[in-house]
Amino acid sequence: MTASGRTGGDTDMCPPPPTVIMNDSIAALVQRDGWRAEGDAARVHYDGGGDRFAVEYYAGAEAVLYWTVPGTVGTGAPDSDTEDGEPASAEPVPRASVPTPLRERIRQDLAAANVDPAVEGHEI
Repeated sequence: MTASGRTGGDTDMCPPPPTVIMNDSIAALVQRDGWRAEGDAARVHYDGGGDRFAVEYYAGAEAVLYWTVPGTVGTGAPDSDTEDGEPASAEPVPRASVPTPLRERIRQDLAAANVDPAVEGHEI
Protein backbone atom coordinates (compact mmCIF):
# COMPACT_ATOMS: atom_id res chain seq x y z
CA MET A 1 0.00 0.00 0.00
CA THR A 2 1.27 3.49 -0.84
CA ALA A 3 1.20 6.55 1.41
CA SER A 4 -2.07 7.61 -0.25
CA GLY A 5 -3.74 4.39 0.82
CA ARG A 6 -3.76 2.92 -2.66
CA THR A 7 -2.46 -0.44 -3.54
CA GLY A 8 -0.07 -0.43 -6.47
CA GLY A 9 -0.70 -1.92 -9.88
CA ASP A 10 -2.58 -1.26 -13.07
CA THR A 11 -6.01 -1.58 -11.45
CA ASP A 12 -5.56 1.84 -9.78
CA MET A 13 -4.99 3.68 -13.04
CA CYS A 14 -7.74 5.88 -14.43
CA PRO A 15 -8.98 5.06 -17.90
CA PRO A 16 -7.63 7.31 -20.66
CA PRO A 17 -9.76 10.31 -21.55
CA PRO A 18 -12.12 9.84 -24.49
CA THR A 19 -10.71 10.68 -27.89
CA VAL A 20 -12.04 13.98 -29.20
CA ILE A 21 -12.53 14.08 -32.94
CA MET A 22 -12.03 17.58 -34.27
CA ASN A 23 -13.33 18.86 -37.59
CA ASP A 24 -10.45 19.11 -40.10
CA SER A 25 -11.01 22.80 -40.73
CA ILE A 26 -11.01 23.55 -36.98
CA ALA A 27 -7.84 21.48 -36.56
CA ALA A 28 -6.20 23.46 -39.36
CA LEU A 29 -7.27 26.83 -37.94
CA VAL A 30 -5.85 26.08 -34.49
CA GLN A 31 -2.45 25.72 -36.18
CA ARG A 32 -2.71 29.39 -37.15
CA ASP A 33 -1.52 32.14 -34.81
CA GLY A 34 -3.94 32.77 -31.93
CA TRP A 35 -6.74 30.37 -32.93
CA ARG A 36 -8.09 27.84 -30.42
CA ALA A 37 -10.75 25.16 -30.68
CA GLU A 38 -13.99 25.35 -28.74
CA GLY A 39 -16.16 22.37 -29.63
CA ASP A 40 -17.35 22.70 -33.23
CA ALA A 41 -15.92 26.20 -33.49
CA ALA A 42 -12.57 27.96 -33.61
CA ARG A 43 -12.01 31.34 -31.98
CA VAL A 44 -9.35 34.02 -32.16
CA HIS A 45 -9.05 37.44 -30.48
CA TYR A 46 -7.65 40.55 -32.14
CA ASP A 47 -6.76 43.95 -30.71
CA GLY A 48 -6.26 46.89 -33.01
CA GLY A 49 -6.94 50.58 -33.19
CA GLY A 50 -8.40 50.57 -29.70
CA ASP A 51 -10.97 47.91 -30.63
CA ARG A 52 -11.00 44.34 -29.41
CA PHE A 53 -12.74 41.59 -31.38
CA ALA A 54 -13.46 37.92 -30.92
CA VAL A 55 -13.89 36.05 -34.20
CA GLU A 56 -15.58 32.66 -34.30
CA TYR A 57 -15.70 30.20 -37.18
CA TYR A 58 -18.39 27.50 -36.99
CA ALA A 59 -17.47 24.57 -39.24
CA GLY A 60 -20.89 22.90 -39.33
CA ALA A 61 -22.68 26.10 -40.31
CA GLU A 62 -19.77 27.45 -42.38
CA ALA A 63 -20.22 30.80 -40.66
CA VAL A 64 -17.97 33.50 -39.22
CA LEU A 65 -19.20 35.70 -36.38
CA TYR A 66 -17.56 38.87 -35.09
CA TRP A 67 -17.98 40.10 -31.51
CA THR A 68 -16.76 43.18 -29.67
CA VAL A 69 -14.79 42.29 -26.58
CA PRO A 70 -14.96 44.71 -23.66
CA GLY A 71 -11.83 45.68 -21.72
CA THR A 72 -10.74 43.61 -18.75
CA VAL A 73 -12.85 44.27 -15.66
CA GLY A 74 -11.19 46.45 -13.05
CA THR A 75 -8.51 47.83 -15.36
CA GLY A 76 -10.32 51.05 -16.13
CA ALA A 77 -10.16 50.14 -19.81
CA PRO A 78 -12.98 51.53 -21.92
CA ASP A 79 -16.11 49.37 -21.84
CA SER A 80 -14.72 47.26 -18.99
CA ASP A 81 -17.78 47.83 -16.78
CA THR A 82 -21.35 48.95 -17.34
CA GLU A 83 -22.78 52.03 -15.63
CA ASP A 84 -24.08 49.89 -12.75
CA GLY A 85 -20.64 48.34 -12.19
CA GLU A 86 -21.47 45.00 -13.82
CA PRO A 87 -18.92 43.55 -16.25
CA ALA A 88 -19.66 44.45 -19.86
CA SER A 89 -20.35 41.55 -22.19
CA ALA A 90 -19.39 40.83 -25.77
CA GLU A 91 -21.81 41.98 -28.45
CA PRO A 92 -22.19 40.85 -32.06
CA VAL A 93 -20.75 43.20 -34.67
CA PRO A 94 -22.19 43.69 -38.17
CA ARG A 95 -19.63 42.92 -40.87
CA ALA A 96 -19.94 46.43 -42.27
CA SER A 97 -18.36 47.81 -39.09
CA VAL A 98 -15.51 45.28 -38.88
CA PRO A 99 -12.21 46.82 -40.05
CA THR A 100 -11.23 45.65 -43.54
CA PRO A 101 -7.73 44.52 -42.48
CA LEU A 102 -9.27 42.21 -39.87
CA ARG A 103 -11.71 40.73 -42.37
CA GLU A 104 -8.84 40.18 -44.82
CA ARG A 105 -6.78 38.45 -42.12
CA ILE A 106 -9.68 36.12 -41.30
CA ARG A 107 -10.09 35.24 -44.99
CA GLN A 108 -6.36 34.50 -45.20
CA ASP A 109 -6.54 32.23 -42.15
CA LEU A 110 -9.58 30.43 -43.56
CA ALA A 111 -7.85 29.90 -46.92
CA ALA A 112 -4.73 28.57 -45.16
CA ALA A 113 -7.01 26.08 -43.35
CA ASN A 114 -8.52 24.94 -46.68
CA VAL A 115 -11.83 26.66 -45.93
CA ASP A 116 -13.42 28.71 -48.71
CA PRO A 117 -12.61 32.31 -47.68
CA ALA A 118 -16.00 33.41 -49.09
CA VAL A 119 -17.49 31.83 -45.94
CA GLU A 120 -16.34 34.95 -44.09
CA GLY A 121 -18.87 37.04 -46.04
CA HIS A 122 -21.90 34.80 -45.51
CA GLU A 123 -24.70 36.74 -43.86
CA ILE A 124 -26.11 35.16 -40.72
